[in-house]
Amino acid sequence: MKDFFKMFGATMLGLFVWTILLFIFTMIGIAGIVASESNTKVEEGTILRIKLSGQLAERAEGSPMAMLTGEEQSMGLDDILEAIDRASKNENIIGIYLEGGAISGSPAMLQEIRQAILRFKESKKFVVAYGDTYSQGSYYICSAADEVYMNPTGMLDWHGMSAEITFYTELMEKMGIKMQVYKVGTFKSAVEPYINTAMSEPNREQVNSYLTSIWGNTLKDVAASRKIKKERLNALADSMLMLKDPTFVLKEKMVDKLCYKDEVRDILKKKAGKEEDEKISFISPAKMNTTQLNLEKIEDCIAVYYAYGDIADDTTSGLTGGMVGSIVPEPMNKDLDKLMKDKSIKAVVIRVNSGGGSAYASEQIWRQISLLKAEKPVVISMGGLAASGGYYISCNASRIVAEPTTLTGSIGIFGMVPDASNLLTEKVGLHYDMVKTNEHADFGTMSRGMNDSEGALMQAYVERGYDLFTRRVAEGRHLTQDSVKAIAEGRVWTGEQALKLGLVDELGDLQVAIKAAAKLAKTTEYVTEQYPAKKSWLEKMMNENDLSGDYMEGQMKSMLGEYYDIFSEVKNIKHMNKVQAKMPYKLIINN
Repeated sequence: MKDFFKMFGATMLGLFVWTILLFIFTMIGIAGIVASESNTKVEEGTILRIKLSGQLAERAEGSPMAMLTGEEQSMGLDDILEAIDRASKNENIIGIYLEGGAISGSPAMLQEIRQAILRFKESKKFVVAYGDTYSQGSYYICSAADEVYMNPTGMLDWHGMSAEITFYTELMEKMGIKMQVYKVGTFKSAVEPYINTAMSEPNREQVNSYLTSIWGNTLKDVAASRKIKKERLNALADSMLMLKDPTFVLKEKMVDKLCYKDEVRDILKKKAGKEEDEKISFISPAKMNTTQLNLEKIEDCIAVYYAYGDIADDTTSGLTGGMVGSIVPEPMNKDLDKLMKDKSIKAVVIRVNSGGGSAYASEQIWRQISLLKAEKPVVISMGGLAASGGYYISCNASRIVAEPTTLTGSIGIFGMVPDASNLLTEKVGLHYDMVKTNEHADFGTMSRGMNDSEGALMQAYVERGYDLFTRRVAEGRHLTQDSVKAIAEGRVWTGEQALKLGLVDELGDLQVAIKAAAKLAKTTEYVTEQYPAKKSWLEKMMNENDLSGDYMEGQMKSMLGEYYDIFSEVKNIKHMNKVQAKMPYKLIINN
């Protein structure tokens, strides 16, 4: 028996050692693959193929498993834009092939890809689009192509836009939780999901206003590319085009031809000068971004710093719980301080895509951006969202550039303190007794509601925060505080509307912001560098915090799908900072 245990122990030890060695060799192998693909060669006549499907993120990180299995890696907006830009400058790339599908992203993100496609066409290279089915978002991008094709039995979704808000009030009532709300601003409706079951009239007014602005931009862009009147496009949206016969879609000139995928390949072969039996050389955005750039040694640099996600006080107690994409003062301010001291960096473009969060954290970041601005130009490039706290951190920049469909403004403050006394006592059966040294020693406890004096103090605190917010905007935008308050009140505006109100300086994408930064820095020869550096999959794998956070969060998102936001919102109520400068609610724009 003793020999058996010896042999069993030796076998288990051997298996353990072998597993470790296998893991190490696998990692070395994957690292080798990555290294071998870090300088991709592009053969003559290559076409950049972009698949417009899935969830679009501001930045996305690669997966080693996708690399090994050959699956398409998830792409971030930054990767797609960089690939299009590189393709326009690479003489061996002859065109772009867009594969329509169902892509999900904010209207401003889709608009930015479309603008990059239009910029690419200036290189006199072709852009061809094909889709078995087109979602409205993917069609919006593909409409910029020279030729748009669709499967003879395919579908094109063109239905207009709607905005949907989830209300938690009755759910919380059933749970025995009441939200105590303190706010400033008629339109500051971030609290409505916790106290109402439908939109207030001011909220409905603002949503209708910015949704109309976004849809107007969509109609204008598609009308210009497809040579169809906006009025007709609007009428087609009312006709349930997705359920119409594809020949009707063709007749209405929404597409140029109905054909199958193999026929599109033949069209692309002709454009590439290939024989019938030759293969087309395609390259993905991920591979395109590993091609070598022939750049001369240029000393001046424009830094592009990405700030996206909810604004949280720290990586453990904020709304995001430290997830990738959260904006946290301590690491961001350290990064900006380094950029400020780097003499080679002549200007900084901060790419903001945030609906806000903690008012306190927003103020700390505002301070660091103000210090940075004193040393070198700071230009804000607004993505899909730069609202509330997202606008707070943007307002003091040297220049602000927004997409026409960016959602911004929402200048307002609110506070929420949950009262779970009914849940804890009536439903669960818990009872509390307390000894305290001072009147407000138990302020904010969920076991009781706030009394009148505490409520008055909380409201005064929120109003002081609103006064500071509007003062920051007035100083940064060179406006009077009264004029800011007239357009504030927590109201959300599109970039197009914000330009007229003086909240932004210019409409355009990230490239427009970079050029503006270079002009302010008085440099014409420069390179751009992205910050903070993306974590490699190996770094993330070796980081215990990333594994426990990102992986589990990803699994939860995958499991809950569209209901994830509801889960996330309710989950984080207890931990959120009591005073928030946050975009109104979790808004779903169906585009």
